[in-house]
Amino acid sequence: MSKSRDIPVTNATKPFQAKLATPFAVLGIRTEEDWLTDIEYLPLDTPPLLPRNSLAKEVYKQLQAYLIHSNFVFDLSLHISGTVHQRRVWQAIQGIPCGETRCYGDIAAQLHSAPRAVGRACGANRIPIIVPCHRVIAKNGGLGGFMNASDGYPLDIKRWLLDHEST
Repeated sequence: MSKSRDIPVTNATKPFQAKLATPFAVLGIRTEEDWLTDIEYLPLDTPPLLPRNSLAKEVYKQLQAYLIHSNFVFDLSLHISGTVHQRRVWQAIQGIPCGETRCYGDIAAQLHSAPRAVGRACGANRIPIIVPCHRVIAKNGGLGGFMNASDGYPLDIKRWLLDHEST
């Protein structure tokens, strides 16, 4: 049984500039000019792709560093397009330290929003890991959702990332 069936692909028409194999997925990296624009979780059986430009090479290198040391601090130029609310949520999420989590309600209270709106913004995040939406969990301590899914392989990815950061 392939675990790839549950991984949504969002920008299938735009080519990747690199694909990095990880223990939990292949990370499809997209760049435009001097900006990182997307990281997608691709099925584990997706063939890797060495970086095709200098920015993709830098993103690839920094993601590899994160996989070795979970507390690695990313230093990349990001192109994050979204609504004002989404950008505020993503900025708040970037402030969650490695190894810690916040619940959707905490972020909502901080931004004078609602937990579901925070969850929708997390689901719309196009630069996961760098913008660590996996660090946002349910109020009861459960995982909550991930990649617009409430079960299946996306939650396995979230669990892997949180476990990686707790060691």
